[in-house]
Amino acid sequence: MMQYSNKKIIIITAPSGAGKTSITRFLLAQHPQLAFSISAATRPPRGIEKTGVDYYFMTVEEFRNHIRQNDFMEWEMVYEGKYYGTLKSEMERIWQNKQVPMLDIDVKGAIHVQQQYPHNTLSIFIEPPSVEELKRRLESRGTETAESLQARVNKASYEISFKHHFDHIIVNDDLSRACKEAEQLILEFIARTD
Repeated sequence: MMQYSNKKIIIITAPSGAGKTSITRFLLAQHPQLAFSISAATRPPRGIEKTGVDYYFMTVEEFRNHIRQNDFMEWEMVYEGKYYGTLKSEMERIWQNKQVPMLDIDVKGAIHVQQQYPHNTLSIFIEPPSVEELKRRLESRGTETAESLQARVNKASYEISFKHHFDHIIVNDDLSRACKEAEQLILEFIARTD
């Protein structure tokens, strides 16, 4: 079992629709030493999402209060009026359970966490096979309007330009292979004692 003093952090980042959530779920199901870092969000729950499980759902005002109190490790206004962030208290909760937090966060947030914790993070960028394939995946969700779909596709193209800021890039053209590749990198990282 890892030492609490190591305080390692695993970051999985990708444009929306690249498959980071599927890969994160696979890794969490296989490895009990990993724990999902629950992000704070100002968007409403979707479907069966629950607060404290999928996200800490907050009002914009609650979120801004946390910003003022410096409670976030990272936060972004991802879309107009929609904030997402990682609470410092969430990292502490996971480390106290002697687990390694897995952050499933957007690209800007991932870069910010890496800058704050340069020696104890492993960052993996999940790249879609192409922007066209990403657009198809987002369309198939059926949750986007034409405008929001275009905004996500434009944002994805921009985010892909930052992929070289991360320790590893995995192209998700085959989900099971991408999962195994991420798993190998994470197990090596957790085993490191430096």
